[in-house]
Amino acid sequence: MGTPETSPAPRIPLKLDVEYRRSYARNGEIGHLKNISLSGAFLEHSNGSLKTNDKVLITFTVSGRVRKIHASVVWSNKYGSGLRFSPTNNRDVQIVDDLMYFVESKRENRRDVLDDIFKQVG
Repeated sequence: MGTPETSPAPRIPLKLDVEYRRSYARNGEIGHLKNISLSGAFLEHSNGSLKTNDKVLITFTVSGRVRKIHASVVWSNKYGSGLRFSPTNNRDVQIVDDLMYFVESKRENRRDVLDDIFKQVG
């Protein structure tokens, strides 16, 4: 088991379309974030082009606002890549925190709707 410094933070499942671009590439590619934490995420992609230690820029839109965050590839296989965020300032950390809050609040709203439906049916 890893130490607190090396263990990944708890993940929140999600499905979010993103554009990712290796730091030396001109064009971006489309992938999907499948889970996220304050320390990193799993990026699902189909082309297998990312390699361990690649630096990437992830671009996504939340609530109509375009957000960008830098990350490095920790591992990669044919299904996708594990990313570690490389925040350069507090704003970068806040972007990830905002995305996690957005995902959790959407999930909470769905739960409330389902509870109302079950109360009405029951």
